[in-house]
Amino acid sequence: MVKICCIGAGYVGGPTMAVIALKCPAIEVVVVDISEPRIAGWNSERLPIYEPGLDDVVRQCRGRNLFFSTEVHRHVGDADIVFVSVNTPTKTCGLGAGKAADLTYWESAARMIADVSRSDKIVVEKSTVPVKTAEAIEKILVHNSRGVRYQILSNPEFLAEGTAVQDLFAPDRVLIGGRETPEGRAAVDKLRDVYAQWVPPDRIITTNLWSAELSKLAANAFLAQRISSVNAISALCEATGADVTEVAHSVGRDARIGPRFLSASVGFGGSCFQKDILNLVYICECYGLPEVAAYWREVIRINDHQKSRFVNRVVSSMFNTVAGKKIAVLGFAFKKDTGDTRETPAIDVCNGLLGDKAVISIYDPQVTGEQVSRDLAMNKFDWDHPRHLQPLSATDLAKQVAVAPDAYEAARDAHAVCILTEWDEFRTLDYKRMFDAMHKPAFIFDGRNVVDPAKLQEIGFVVYAIGKPLDDWLKDMPAVA
Repeated sequence: MVKICCIGAGYVGGPTMAVIALKCPAIEVVVVDISEPRIAGWNSERLPIYEPGLDDVVRQCRGRNLFFSTEVHRHVGDADIVFVSVNTPTKTCGLGAGKAADLTYWESAARMIADVSRSDKIVVEKSTVPVKTAEAIEKILVHNSRGVRYQILSNPEFLAEGTAVQDLFAPDRVLIGGRETPEGRAAVDKLRDVYAQWVPPDRIITTNLWSAELSKLAANAFLAQRISSVNAISALCEATGADVTEVAHSVGRDARIGPRFLSASVGFGGSCFQKDILNLVYICECYGLPEVAAYWREVIRINDHQKSRFVNRVVSSMFNTVAGKKIAVLGFAFKKDTGDTRETPAIDVCNGLLGDKAVISIYDPQVTGEQVSRDLAMNKFDWDHPRHLQPLSATDLAKQVAVAPDAYEAARDAHAVCILTEWDEFRTLDYKRMFDAMHKPAFIFDGRNVVDPAKLQEIGFVVYAIGKPLDDWLKDMPAVA
C-alpha cells in the first residue's frame, strides 16, 4: 500500500487528502498537524472548515484509509509521498517585508522531514511558494539526507473555496512539476498515477519545477487582475450612468475573454490573490524587472481603492458621518459557501467605518464572533501564521462591534445595511421587514450586487449598488467623504 502523509490540516491539505482517500481506496492517507484542536476538529462531527460536500467525503473515508493525527514525526517517517501544505505568509519585517513570502514554516517542515526519514521519499510542494523554493528545499534535504534519496515535486492547488470538493472531483487541470532527470520523471509518474485514478489523462499536465511554481502565482495574478479590471470599470459606470452588470455581460460574451471573474464587488479577498501578487511583485523586483512589478502592484492598488471607495460612499451618503450610527454588515467571509475570512474585504470596510466611530452589527452564517474579533484586531498578514501566534481578540472593540444571530437582528435599529458577502440567503430576505425596523432614511449599500435596487427603492430604501446607476439621493451627494 502506498502511504501518503500531508503536513498541514488547513483549507488545502484537509479537503485534498480527503478526496485522494475517497478516490484511491488502496492508498493510506494521513493528515498531520501540530495543532491539537484542529486535528480534534477533523476527527469530530463538526469539521474545522466549512466546504459544501466535505463532510460526506470525510465521513466515508475517515477511519478506513483517511486519518488525522498529531503524531507528525511517525507518519512522515512512514510515508512514501509527503505533501507539504504549511503556511507561507507574507513577511512582516526584514528584507522584502510586505511582499516576499516567509518560508519559515516550509524550512522547518523540510528539516523535520530530513530528521525523521529513514526511507526514500517524494516531497510535494502543495503550498503556494515562490519560484525556486523547490531548489532551496532540495538543498536542505540533500545536505541532511543520511543516505535517504528525495525527489521534490511541485503540485500547486487550484481550488476555489466554496467549490473545493467539486474542483477536486473534476479539476480543470492537475499540474505536476519535477526535475527533468530519470529520477525526477519517475517521481512525477508516481504522483500522476495517484491522480489518474479519477482525473482524465489529458487534464494532468507535467512541467519542469519552475514552470509549476510560477504557474500558480501567474494564475492567481490573472484572476485577480480581471476582478480589479471590472472594479475599475464599476467606478466609471457609476459616474456615467452605465450598469456594470450589463457591461460585464457584454464583455464576457466575447469568446476571447469569457464571463468568469467579471462580477464587480467591494473587492477580492481570500488567502491567495493578494499574497501571491505581492510575491510576484517581489520576485520581479529581485530579477530587475521594475516595470513588470509596477504593473502587478497596480492590481492590488485598485483592489484597495475599491474598498476605500465603498467606505467613502457609505460615509458621504449618510450626511458625511456615521459616528454613533448603527451599521448592519451582512456577510464577513470573503465569499459565499466558506467560513474563510482571510483578507476578506469586510475587514477593511469595517475598520474604515469603525474609524469614523460607527457601531457595527455583523451577521454571517459561517463566521463566529470570536473570528470577527480576531480579524478586526489583527495586524496585516498576521492571519497567515498559526493560530497560537496570532494576537488575541481586542476587548476595546466590544463597545463598537456586535455579532448578530441573523440578518434581521443585525438590521434592527440600524441606519444602514452593508452587504459584503454574496450569501444566497441575502437575495431572499424580507427587506420590508428590515426596512420597518430601521431608522429613516434607511440605506442599503450592496457591495456584491445581490439585491434588486429598484425593488428596494420601492420599499423606501436609499440604495447604492456597486457599478449601478446612482439612486437620485446619491446623485446629490459627493462620492468622497
